[in-house]
Amino acid sequence: MARYTGPVCKLCRREGEKLFLKGERCLSPKCPFERERGYPPGEHGRLARFRRRRPSDYSRQLREKQKARRIYGVLERQFRRYFREAERRPGLTGENLLTLLESRLDNVVYRLGFADSRAQARQLVQHGHFVVNGRRTNIPSYIVRPQDTITVREGSRKRKYFKERAERLDEGAVPDWLSLDAEAMTARVLRVPAREDIDTRLNEQLIVEYYSR
Repeated sequence: MARYTGPVCKLCRREGEKLFLKGERCLSPKCPFERERGYPPGEHGRLARFRRRRPSDYSRQLREKQKARRIYGVLERQFRRYFREAERRPGLTGENLLTLLESRLDNVVYRLGFADSRAQARQLVQHGHFVVNGRRTNIPSYIVRPQDTITVREGSRKRKYFKERAERLDEGAVPDWLSLDAEAMTARVLRVPAREDIDTRLNEQLIVEYYSR
C-alpha cells in the first residue's frame, strides 16, 4: 500500500502551519516547525518568506487540497477517488469528502485515542491489532459505518503498549459520533460524522473548486 515516507515536519513547514502529524512531539520544543520558525523547506525557504506575493485562487485551492491529503495521510490517486465518491453521494460534495476521510479506520482509531497520530494509527491497523464487527481488519482505508464495533484484538491487549494506552483513554474526549468503552477497549460508530463534528481546520469548498476547474 503506497504511503508517504519522507520527513513529515517538512510538510507542516510547506503549508505554513502545524498539521500535528507526529502527535505529542508537535507540542514539544523539539518540533522543527518551531525551531525553523515556520520557514518553508528548501534552500531558499527563508528568502521565500520575504518574497511572498498575494496567492492566486489556484494556489489557495491547491494548498487546501494538499493540506487535507497530508492531514489524513492519503496520496493523490486515492484522494481523487474519495472526491469522485463524494460527488456521487447526495448532499454537499465538500462535506461528503470530509465525512469519507473521517470514516477511515485509521482516523477512527486516532479519534478514539488508541494512537497519538494518524500515522501511528495506520501502523497499528496494518499490524492487525483491531477487530471490526468480529473480524480482524488490517486495512487503514476501511470505511466504518453506523453500528460498526471496533475492538482491540484480544491478543493485542496483553502488549505493553495497549496496557499503558488503556490507562490514558478518555471517553469524554471522543467525538459525539463515536462511543468508547475504555475498560473493554471497545468502540461503536453511532452515526455518520457531520461537518460540525470535524474539528480539522480545512476549507472544503476550496478543494471542490480545485477539482472543478
